[in-house]
Amino acid sequence: MNVVNDEVFAVILAIVVIGSVISVATLLRPEVTEPFVALGLLDKDCKIGSYPEFVVAGGDVDLCLSIFNYKGYPVLAQVRYKIGKNNELPTNTTSADLKTLMNFTRLLDHNEEVLIRTRVPVIINESLVGGNITLIFELWVYEASRGVWVYSGVWTHLHVKVAGVH
Repeated sequence: MNVVNDEVFAVILAIVVIGSVISVATLLRPEVTEPFVALGLLDKDCKIGSYPEFVVAGGDVDLCLSIFNYKGYPVLAQVRYKIGKNNELPTNTTSADLKTLMNFTRLLDHNEEVLIRTRVPVIINESLVGGNITLIFELWVYEASRGVWVYSGVWTHLHVKVAGVH
């Protein structure tokens, strides 16, 4: 009779332990009601404000990117840098149909922000000197289930005037 009681007790104990682990895991999982990823463009000191107004064709621009993940799970994010004209901006559904000049890829945990200090090149045709261009930064997210990068609909930009040639 003791063997049956010990076996029943062991089964009950196992059920309690498994239930406790599931309960704790459920409580510790972040509650995300509106999941999102965000992208911000900051000046060279990673602050809002002192953005360059002029760039030099063939030169570089020092900037800082901020990527934030609030999806409830880790995200592999990629920022793609492009240069276009004011009428070539992306939308919240389609990326800009322009050549990607650089990309920055980071893995972010839930509720994590990453700051990326960068120097981006101003690769343009010299005919644009004296005109305006737009530095475009698009946020893409890797969908592991499909094995593809997907445009998130999140982007930021900086309008600048081309002052000369490097």
